[in-house]
Amino acid sequence: MIILINGPFGVGKTSVATLLNENLENYIIFDPEEIGSMLRNIVTEDIQYQKEKTDDFQDIILWKELTVLIAAKLMATYNTNLIIPMTIYKLEYFNYIISELKKIDSQVYHFCLLAQRQTIADRLLERGEKIGSWPFKQIDKCLYSFEHNFEMFGQIIFTDCLSVKEITSAILNTVLE
Repeated sequence: MIILINGPFGVGKTSVATLLNENLENYIIFDPEEIGSMLRNIVTEDIQYQKEKTDDFQDIILWKELTVLIAAKLMATYNTNLIIPMTIYKLEYFNYIISELKKIDSQVYHFCLLAQRQTIADRLLERGEKIGSWPFKQIDKCLYSFEHNFEMFGQIIFTDCLSVKEITSAILNTVLE
């Protein structure tokens, strides 16, 4: 089983993933940001294709392919299920990743955590981000994509008035049915 937790930066994906992992047996957290960090170090700007020269590692061509490949290898090698917390708001990347994850495992649950812009900004500040930092600059485009493509982004959970425990419970109720 794969549980993909999507949503804007600062909405609570990692906190929910951590609590889910504590409440489920035979799961690991797989964060594709680790792949992005690795690719940033390997695929330097001097060898990047023009379309990869952005401030988003998801634009590096190999990112989405390696995300799916490593997910498959983790599941097969360690006979485990995955919890994947990751902001994937670009439809092309999301469609590729979700369709490929479904080839790995027929049980893919996708949850999109959303909150009001101010709630997200407050949460980013609480975790130490500075106004104007990269996650802050992504808020509006993430919210726009998620809100205008509801049907694409799985089960929506509005988190403004929910605790991490309540969000986790809602997810557990769905995946353990």
